[in-house]
Amino acid sequence: MTASTTENQDSGYGIQDTEQNSEQLPACIPNPVSRILLNTTPQDHQIARMAALALGLSVLEAAIPSPLPGVKPGLANIVTLIVLAHYGWRAAAWVSLLRVLAGSLLLGNFLAPGFFLSLGGAACSLAVLAGSQHLPQRWFGPVSHSILAAFAHIAGQLLLVFFWLIPHAGLAYLVPIFAVAALLFGTVNGLVAAHFMGPAAASLPPIGKVSAHAGMPGE
Repeated sequence: MTASTTENQDSGYGIQDTEQNSEQLPACIPNPVSRILLNTTPQDHQIARMAALALGLSVLEAAIPSPLPGVKPGLANIVTLIVLAHYGWRAAAWVSLLRVLAGSLLLGNFLAPGFFLSLGGAACSLAVLAGSQHLPQRWFGPVSHSILAAFAHIAGQLLLVFFWLIPHAGLAYLVPIFAVAALLFGTVNGLVAAHFMGPAAASLPPIGKVSAHAGMPGE
């Protein structure tokens, strides 16, 4: 038996095996593809859009030079305030946390100290907003909510830095600087959010429809 004859027989066996395997495949699945279907609601889509907007503002903010590490305008908080006013605290928490997670992945600092600082600041500001939203609306609005959230954000970050990264009493000298920045940026962001709440209400679904899906996205 020559080498060419052996090669022909080997190739013939391969063709026969392929034909047999193709005949054994179910006829109802011409091209089997695995699929994952997610049941989403209109609230899920709206939260995703608002989180994407907050993420874009975070990326824009990252490109702005800062005179002092940690002093940032917090532009994404504008979106959080709008979501808080129209959808409630739970939706605002989803938007804020998704923005922190996606922003860290996009900017390449996931699980780095900057990620935990952002997460800690966002958690503290959300905790303050959870209580401030129940304050009388006659005296407390978007500006006051923004200022309280800004102070909570910077306080949470400073405490995390002190107990984790730099346990030094010298951080107390930076408190006035961060407090002034929180007051300034909190006021500006609150005014911007209050300005956009009117026009934004026309493009957002009514609160009554959203309250029917008050659970977590995907429920």
